[in-house]
Amino acid sequence: MATLLMLTIKATVRTYIIILVTTCLLSCQLKQQEVIQSSTIDNTLQVKATSILGNKLSEINALSGQVIIMEVQTGQIKALVGLERKDSADYQPSENFATQQPTSLMHPISLLAALETGKVELGEMVDVGNGIYHVDGEELKDHNWHRGGYGEISVKQGLAYSSNIAAYKVIEAAFDNHTQDYFNLLNKMSYGKPDSITGIANLKSYSVEDGNTTWFCIGYDQLITPIQILTFYNAIANNGKMIQPQLYKDSITVINPLIASQASIGRLKQALLFNVTDGLGKTVKSNKVSVAGMQGTIVINEEDAEYGVEFCGYFPVDNPKYTMIVSINKRGLPASGGLMAGDVFRQIIEAY
Repeated sequence: MATLLMLTIKATVRTYIIILVTTCLLSCQLKQQEVIQSSTIDNTLQVKATSILGNKLSEINALSGQVIIMEVQTGQIKALVGLERKDSADYQPSENFATQQPTSLMHPISLLAALETGKVELGEMVDVGNGIYHVDGEELKDHNWHRGGYGEISVKQGLAYSSNIAAYKVIEAAFDNHTQDYFNLLNKMSYGKPDSITGIANLKSYSVEDGNTTWFCIGYDQLITPIQILTFYNAIANNGKMIQPQLYKDSITVINPLIASQASIGRLKQALLFNVTDGLGKTVKSNKVSVAGMQGTIVINEEDAEYGVEFCGYFPVDNPKYTMIVSINKRGLPASGGLMAGDVFRQIIEAY
């Protein structure tokens, strides 16, 4: 009887130990999973960005908008805001982060490609004339064409004034008729990456609609997402190192250790800072922190008069900690990347 009792006790103890060990292992696994799935989002920043974007969308009667903020060195997304006007006048959260469209922020990317060839310098002069330039039977216009254009300006001023003609002439000078060399260099710089991000459904590679550099170099004839543009600008802020964006804390993944030479990256940084101090990017100037970046406006759908207005930049300039993109879609004029998206950018950095 005593032996039977002892055996029963031992069996019970063994069972208890197994349960205890199993529970501990499961707990450890859950904790590990919790760590792996730990969000990178800064809730305070997310709330402020949502409020500021929502107010601007209401003010300009926009269709939709995004704000994405990335930590430069880690790729961690600190705010991911998408708002869209649906049936009512109110703006509702929208997971539209995989939606592709032309980009108004292509000018600096094209300039970086041109600088890499060694055939273009920021101080070189380019004649944009009266703001209307005829290319292959089509009209390329600057935003101030109705005021007589900018005339002769430097390459750096061309970027700061968002001159489409300057952007085209710079690419023409750098690549001549070797169109494929331009696209090959963009691929080498990992333009359009990443193809996937955990937590963002249906993200895919950017696409080229036409191999014509005339329109592609200023953002047309391509489909890309704001977060892919942000990833490229983040690489500029990060001295050329392109980092995989992440919504869940994980080890850093490098997409491209150096998208372009340090010399070209440095010159482009000068131009992006000049844009904010002396160009159309003045709207994002803040007394709180120094900013470098680029604004842009692009036609999304000519028939519906739908425009994209955007600003993407990084701060502080001397030691960039964050990169942010603000992308807004609206119908009708006025439409200004600097005045609209740039204002959201400035408000967010001053509120944080």
